[in-house]
Amino acid sequence: MTEDVQKHSVHTLVFRSLKRTHDMFVSDHAKPIALDEQSFKMKMAVKMKTEYRPVLDMPVLKEGRDKGPLHASDSYGQPEYPLPDNSPDYLVTGTHPYPSAPGVALTADTQMQKMPSEAGVHSMALALPPSQARQEASRTAASVADIHRHAGGAERSHPPQHALSLMEGGTKSSGLVPRKAPTMPKPQWHPPWKLYRVISGHLGWVRSIAVEPGNQWFVTGSADRTIKIWDLASGRLKLSLTGHISTVRGVAVSTRSPYLFSCGEDKQVKCWDLEYNKVIRHYHGHLSAVYGLDLHPTIDVLVTCSRDATARVWDIRTKANVHTLSGHTNTVATVKCQSAEPQVITGSHDTTIRLWDLIAGKTRATLTNHKKSVRALVLHPRQYTFASGSPDNIKQWKFPDGNFIQNLSGHNAIINTLAVNSDGVLVSGADNGTIHMWDWRTGYNFQRIHAAVQPGSLDSESGIFACVFDQSESRLITAEADKTIKVYKEDETATEESHPVNWKPEILKRKRF
Repeated sequence: MTEDVQKHSVHTLVFRSLKRTHDMFVSDHAKPIALDEQSFKMKMAVKMKTEYRPVLDMPVLKEGRDKGPLHASDSYGQPEYPLPDNSPDYLVTGTHPYPSAPGVALTADTQMQKMPSEAGVHSMALALPPSQARQEASRTAASVADIHRHAGGAERSHPPQHALSLMEGGTKSSGLVPRKAPTMPKPQWHPPWKLYRVISGHLGWVRSIAVEPGNQWFVTGSADRTIKIWDLASGRLKLSLTGHISTVRGVAVSTRSPYLFSCGEDKQVKCWDLEYNKVIRHYHGHLSAVYGLDLHPTIDVLVTCSRDATARVWDIRTKANVHTLSGHTNTVATVKCQSAEPQVITGSHDTTIRLWDLIAGKTRATLTNHKKSVRALVLHPRQYTFASGSPDNIKQWKFPDGNFIQNLSGHNAIINTLAVNSDGVLVSGADNGTIHMWDWRTGYNFQRIHAAVQPGSLDSESGIFACVFDQSESRLITAEADKTIKVYKEDETATEESHPVNWKPEILKRKRF
């Protein structure tokens, strides 16, 4: 219907033009010429092909009618010519809104149609779906801008790099403001840590470590099957406990009672009464080596994790197995407890982290971002966040749902242990004997340590199995593969001038995987 109307309108225009030419010719020569409709149609077809095709193919947006006398003009700065009184006061183009049927008069909104301006093209692009907008942008917007440029007109109002965002339907403000890549904020300055004491006494790898709440002594578990208690201030041995028949993989000191808990590769979980230095309870149930344990901070509950792919929740007093937390498909290497939900967090060799509902004994959430075994977890002492360590990355997460925060990349080794203090110093210890210090907030790696092994040990016996801050958070204690315990403290002589932060506003790599 629109094509018929278009042809009818063009026919009328061409017919009137040729009729005027005919009348002038007759008056000059006094010889009438017979012009019928058939000849007009033939000439019209030729004229349309040669002169009107560019106009028919050009897309046009309806614009408001100009005030004042009507002129036949283009919008690119060409001269304007007044139209004859008897000619129609509209121009027909390919996308012109036509009347509904032949013979129906045009409305005021459709009587005048100018060539499309640049602003009109952009407005039309905003109203189009994104896919059509891209096509129209490449077909019309660039050509209009080129014509403006060559004619000496104003430059395009939108820079090329923002044209696509505007075409996609964004607002003018969002299209004009460039989006900056997120950059790492300046990290907090932390003094470097230095080794100030090496403690020897174990006859095997030192696999676990814990500091008692009063900060007077600490306890270690070893591959020599013993548990040793050391004076924190002097580093002297206070007591040795025997009872395990294999490597002691985990130790914990209760804040609610004078009890020490231990677990090992002999599948045993023991409760030691430190008033008598004897085992008073055993917790039986695990089917394979027990790799870690943690105490709930507010209730008398002990949680252990094992190579049998489960974590078990124990009532400390009755020795009852309250829950068996099943779901992991490989060794559960580490477990942590907290008073807020989720109250239990586990990391496994199946590369996942699980957040558990302690009351129901079921999984709340499973975090699958890591690509390799998760051997270490640590909870921030003040924030509602935690970190996990794996050979692919150290990742930070937000409770309660385990929302990903950021990656801490660069410690390219098997990470066995993590520790963090209230100042935001995160420590990662690896199987190759390296220790990395990080700023928790920004993920900036401000120090790397690789302490020499004990004399007489092989270089291959350089490995960090566990680390922990003491209660004052001024000392860092590590348990190592060279059978020693090393104690680090902050360098009190260091200043921001002597040890400046080597920081540049690098683009963050907050990859999810």
